[in-house]
Amino acid sequence: MRALPHGFGPDESFARRAAAAVPASSFHFDVAVVASTLAPAGSCINLCKDRYRFLVAFAAAISRGKTTLLPASHAPSAVAELVAAHPESTTLDDATVDVAGARSSFQCAPPADDFVAVVGHTSGSTGAPAAHAKTWAALFAVTTLNAATVRDAVRPSAGRQRPWIVATVPPQHMYGLELSVLLPLVGGFGIHSGKPLLPADVAVALGQVPAPRVLVSTPVHLRVLAESGVDFPEVAVVVSATAPLMKDAARRVERRFGARLTEMFGSTETCVVATRRTARQEYWRPYPRIRFEHATMGTVVHAPWFREPQLLQDILDSRPDGSFRVIGRHSDMVEIAGKRVSLADLTRRIASLPGVQDVHVFQPDARDRAGAARCAALVVAPGLSAQEILRQLRPGVDAVFLPRPLLVVPQLPRNEVGKLSIERAKALLTAASRSRREK
Repeated sequence: MRALPHGFGPDESFARRAAAAVPASSFHFDVAVVASTLAPAGSCINLCKDRYRFLVAFAAAISRGKTTLLPASHAPSAVAELVAAHPESTTLDDATVDVAGARSSFQCAPPADDFVAVVGHTSGSTGAPAAHAKTWAALFAVTTLNAATVRDAVRPSAGRQRPWIVATVPPQHMYGLELSVLLPLVGGFGIHSGKPLLPADVAVALGQVPAPRVLVSTPVHLRVLAESGVDFPEVAVVVSATAPLMKDAARRVERRFGARLTEMFGSTETCVVATRRTARQEYWRPYPRIRFEHATMGTVVHAPWFREPQLLQDILDSRPDGSFRVIGRHSDMVEIAGKRVSLADLTRRIASLPGVQDVHVFQPDARDRAGAARCAALVVAPGLSAQEILRQLRPGVDAVFLPRPLLVVPQLPRNEVGKLSIERAKALLTAASRSRREK
């Protein structure tokens, strides 16, 4: 078995921690030290925020045959629930993976194909988080496909140069794990250790890695970066996931960075299964050997590396060549007065209005006077009133589906990957309603 990371000689730079290069040999050394401290039994809960330390802890767990458990978020309650559910587990964070000065001869190598390397948890944006186990074979298969996709998007002028990743998403999220952990470990990509947030910080991080550069981010974050006045170093490829990206937004990102934007379609249940160049393509193209089957509750996804088919709530409109577009989610379909609409479609329509920066459409528990479950919307649109937004929306949306209430808010409390849980959306709506009553 080949040692991790694949494709690096001992003296080749594997990571950048700020401006300092970390050779593969130093990574091997750090992994060996952490691995030597782990008990052979039990699993690991990896809470490292520094991406390099996360990689060290992840590889050390693999070396000891220990499954890594990924929390749904860094929220204390989510972490506490995971720890309580796995009392035998070892929790690793940045402090426990600070291994300077230690020594060990432990060797790091990938496990058997059927080893459960990771258990990821859904974000809980539509309910309680659910656990999904990933074998090493499955992770290796999808990483091979992701690596080929990103390399194909890199300009030919880059030749055989090693791409370097700067990611704004946390490694604990499945998208973050696939693109900023597994690509470096088994795909031959270099990695920046940080998780920059502000545009200026992203620019600094990009400047600390060599070209060709790959920026891995989310639609919400990319919009902020594209609208900032910051000058960014040359980027070869921008990768986006976690939420649908509007075509106009994708074009703005491509113009801003002078780079190709590749959007990835996936989930915690499936990992990435399809991609598209959103600025030019509406339809997604699935990876080879991925098959979709329509089901009553959504879509069943088949892949040779799955232990069993996976059910997604997404409703797809497929073409004979296998490409597809997403109509909405089964849970997003709203029926009022015998008519149906997708919350995702309403979201796209509002997001496309001039002046709208962010939007979240959902169904609160409350019903209107006729007993119908109405839609509600939280909109970030400085300078616009709710009445103006509704006026612009009316020509293209049936009156029964106009969000009531539609609240203009300063910002949406999204998590690290741009998702907003239904509980937080309802709480924001309740607080705004209470505030209006008290005035």
